[in-house]
Amino acid sequence: MIQISDLSLPPRLLPVNLTVNKGELIHILGPNGSGKSTLLELVSGLEYANGRVYMDGVDVSTLDNQTLATVRGYLSQQGKPQFSVGVYQYLYLCLNAMTQTDDPTKVDRVVKALCERLEINDKLSRGIDQLSGGEWQRVRLAGVFLQVWPELNPNGKVLLLDEPASALDIAQQDTLYEIIKELSGLGIAILMANHDLNRSINESDRVILMKSGHITHQGTPKEVMTPDIIEQVFSTRLQRHDIYGRTFLL
Repeated sequence: MIQISDLSLPPRLLPVNLTVNKGELIHILGPNGSGKSTLLELVSGLEYANGRVYMDGVDVSTLDNQTLATVRGYLSQQGKPQFSVGVYQYLYLCLNAMTQTDDPTKVDRVVKALCERLEINDKLSRGIDQLSGGEWQRVRLAGVFLQVWPELNPNGKVLLLDEPASALDIAQQDTLYEIIKELSGLGIAILMANHDLNRSINESDRVILMKSGHITHQGTPKEVMTPDIIEQVFSTRLQRHDIYGRTFLL
């Protein structure tokens, strides 16, 4: 699904080689400045870099922005845009170029259901400049999920998320991870930067650990998220505990 070959942007990112399979959910972990955001931005195709990124065998550098938007969704850490637009209009802008159905009732149904899950239905009539940080993050998440939602866009293949849980409370994080798991189950390859080690060890299919611009370890969560490896990467000592069928680093 995604083939990354010698991707680099020194000194922020040193050469990276990585494959992400269809429906695979990969978490990228590492201290601040380790290269997580740079890696996602380069995979998105929005910044020039050394090396190559292929999605389904197609070099993303050969695709224009509109075509890129039909095959991958990308949620960066950016704040609110300088312009103001209504939440409802913002969501439909996210869908405009991607929707592959002539049935407006299907679009409305999917949008309504997703907004209900993210608890933003009561925000649809507001402008995005009237939202709190957590509300805006949920609107952004709704937009990027809709962009690759298979029922509306059968060409959507990849979802790139940079710390998607930021500004969300515990209940909202639960909903976020449920939707992410649902999309991966529908065949969307998901690559996301994360800071919550306990979510990653329990929620991901594979973990990538980064430090100083390069990948130090990768594998299943329980293989690479050991106390010794975590100490090497984060310079802090944690213990691993299994409680009620889940694993925690404390």
